[in-house]
Amino acid sequence: MRRKRAAIVLGMSCILMASAVLQGCQQNPKSGKVEIELVQYKPEAVDIFEQLEKEFNETHDDIHLKISSPNDATTILKTRFIREDYPDIIGIGGDINYSYFVDSGILADLSDYEGLSEVKPAYLDIIEGLEFVPTEGTYGLPYVANAAGVLYNKDMFAEHGWEIPQTWDEFVSLCEEIQNEGIQPLYFGYKDTWTCLAPWNALAVGLAPSDVCQQVNKGETTFSKEYPQVAEKMLELLNYGEDGPFAYGYNDACTAFANGESAMYTIGSYAIPQIKSVNPDMNIGSFVMPANDSEEDNVLNSGVDLQFCVMDACENKEAAYEVLDFLMDHESIQTYLEAQNAVPCKDEDFALAPELEDMKPYIQDNRMADYQDHYYPSEMAVDAQIQTFLINQDVDAFLKKFDKDWIRYNRDIIRMIEDYEAGK
Repeated sequence: MRRKRAAIVLGMSCILMASAVLQGCQQNPKSGKVEIELVQYKPEAVDIFEQLEKEFNETHDDIHLKISSPNDATTILKTRFIREDYPDIIGIGGDINYSYFVDSGILADLSDYEGLSEVKPAYLDIIEGLEFVPTEGTYGLPYVANAAGVLYNKDMFAEHGWEIPQTWDEFVSLCEEIQNEGIQPLYFGYKDTWTCLAPWNALAVGLAPSDVCQQVNKGETTFSKEYPQVAEKMLELLNYGEDGPFAYGYNDACTAFANGESAMYTIGSYAIPQIKSVNPDMNIGSFVMPANDSEEDNVLNSGVDLQFCVMDACENKEAAYEVLDFLMDHESIQTYLEAQNAVPCKDEDFALAPELEDMKPYIQDNRMADYQDHYYPSEMAVDAQIQTFLINQDVDAFLKKFDKDWIRYNRDIIRMIEDYEAGK
């Protein structure tokens, strides 16, 4: 059953007040148009949203769309929610913040929006899986996703005759072969703790159940049981990266890979623009992390990078849906994909960035699973825990702490699930 609450819970009540206060859906007395406000969280996409805003307003006489792309949009949104100052539509990621918003009852049910039927089932499943407990309805419209696995230097691979590995043994053998030729196989850049999550997520989607966090919350399993292979293979990868990976950060890794200092880079497609800012002509490819002994068991790590949610307080849902129709138009999505190297959530034939071509079969076959860190509470600082583990290299101690901290930082969610199960 969907629960309505007066305030945002689970850590949203202590946010500092932000200064930006904007007006929600209303009739503009001067223009006579319905005003729709959309706030989206990706500042790197501000140019494309300015273009989409302009195109929408030029082609619609009865609706005026205002799109805001503030820095730290999530914090601003949470502050506005506490003040009950809601925009009409929000553009957010498919992560734990979405889980909080669904639980708070502030999002409108989009089940009656026809565009939902055009979204790939895998991405609808991903956002449904983010709910703390099952709810009636659908509260997000997946728009674009990203993909994470292994980036590789296509020219270097072609020159040496290296082939894309399909299994873990083939991947390790490839790293050994590259290393024997005097070339560094991988780059990590683990000084920035969040980079530790890139290979972790790419391995975890193939080695652990996609709903492992939900299973742990229900008391059905533990991370000590489900994550040993992930942890052990994270350690194995260290043999093929730069010396002192904790001394170099994300920018260092992007620059090094761009300059040919490694054949591969364990990061997501989101890093491609940064890499190409160093070497615009670099021929980059990407392949799914071959975490398993059989290719059939490999899964593409792909999560909802941007989805649109209509706020329950929106006074003109019909106008908001017209905005969604425009954003879901094939041309609008294609424009976004070309600007952001993204993966479409809409189930149509789009031109993907050439860097994602090797992942296309997985996307077409819906062989995808969400980033597992989308379920991790930020307070738990899992990225820092993984970095510490990679330094200390004690798998058992790491997983025991993971289990202990999970219960500590998820106790409210675990209690909520227990109450839900008891009330079935």
